[in-house]
Amino acid sequence: MDSNEFLKFRKHLNKTQQQIAELLGLSVKAVHSYEQGWRNVPTHVERQLYFLLSRLKGGDEGVRPCWVVKKCPPERKKQCPAWEFQAGKFCWFINGTICECKARKTWKDKIKTCKECEVMQVLLEELEV
Repeated sequence: MDSNEFLKFRKHLNKTQQQIAELLGLSVKAVHSYEQGWRNVPTHVERQLYFLLSRLKGGDEGVRPCWVVKKCPPERKKQCPAWEFQAGKFCWFINGTICECKARKTWKDKIKTCKECEVMQVLLEELEV
């Protein structure tokens, strides 16, 4: 996540720097640093922002579970944490999901794949991300 995305997400959540800092358990200085591009946005902060945005949108209407979207065969579903925890609408939030037939080792790789997936695009469509 770059500084522009962080700022766009904060504004979409309609939060001041102080409010988003409190919500994410950060200092205002950290928020300012992310928005200025002086510091990279940590993985846990990025994940929290996506989660908050997903809840702000009012639920998961219109979002099909990832295993339906990706037409996962039963043997792949059995190995995937999204299936195990019945979190097919939040697969982007869970590490170790088997997207595009393989699990990603880092959040950076995972989120790159997720942003191109229909499951997450429903979340991001109104954000113009």
